[in-house]
Amino acid sequence: MKRLRRTADLQAQVADWRRAGLRVGLVPTMGNLHEGHLALVDHLAPRCDRLVTSIFVNPLQFGPGEDYESYPRTFAEDCSKLEARGVDAVFAPPVEDMYRGGTRQATRVEVGALGERLCGASRPGHFTGVATVVVKLFNLVQPDVAVFGRKDYQQLRVIEQVVSDLNLPVEVLGMPTVREADGLAMSSRNGYLTQAERHQAPALQRTLQGMVKRLRAGDTDFRRLEARGRAMLEEQGFRPDYLEICRADDLTPAGPGDHRLVLAGAAWLGRARLIDNIELELNPTE
Repeated sequence: MKRLRRTADLQAQVADWRRAGLRVGLVPTMGNLHEGHLALVDHLAPRCDRLVTSIFVNPLQFGPGEDYESYPRTFAEDCSKLEARGVDAVFAPPVEDMYRGGTRQATRVEVGALGERLCGASRPGHFTGVATVVVKLFNLVQPDVAVFGRKDYQQLRVIEQVVSDLNLPVEVLGMPTVREADGLAMSSRNGYLTQAERHQAPALQRTLQGMVKRLRAGDTDFRRLEARGRAMLEEQGFRPDYLEICRADDLTPAGPGDHRLVLAGAAWLGRARLIDNIELELNPTE
């Protein structure tokens, strides 16, 4: 497995693969890999001839006071896991190579309204940072196909919109959320949880499941369901950021006439900000 640190080295390697007519796949990550990341690798491996995983903690997607400096960097362990999975190359550039003029002067990709709600409202500029780094990675790796987890549903929709709006020749795949045995969505930030908080954490998914049950039973008072869900989270020790029933395509608040839904939630539990969602399609009769 090649370990590439510089953009020029990556571009040279990709050029060799392209001359050979090989299909290239990309799994973008920030490292500190867990089984959810490795499931993305496993999903993409049979769909390409050469597989690149990027490891880059992107400063543009972190706001003031967030955990950019403390975000776990576990490069050696990550490389061991990726090599065991048959990854062909790891791309782990330094910040100064990705943003040669510095992050303040960097050209940015704005995504509009889709990136301004939910996590975008709580973390202003976050999805600008995500869209910018993903476009840079797509330009550098020139993948035929890339895969992202559906746990970060809003991120997936942002990337799909960017690819569509900018006519990027990349197939974007969304991989179902990988969960722990008790239902907690796998996340690098789960490591911030204390033992007691880890026991509480699956309540976010259970709350979303309870809301789904009410929707399938015919409850159409979406705003009341949201308020009740937030109250339940507070009772279980969370500090809710948002808990919303959204239209699946544009993530605007859903109403009784909408049938393709996403129930999206984010909540703090101690130092950890947990996010999760459930995609739901209601029949017109439900």
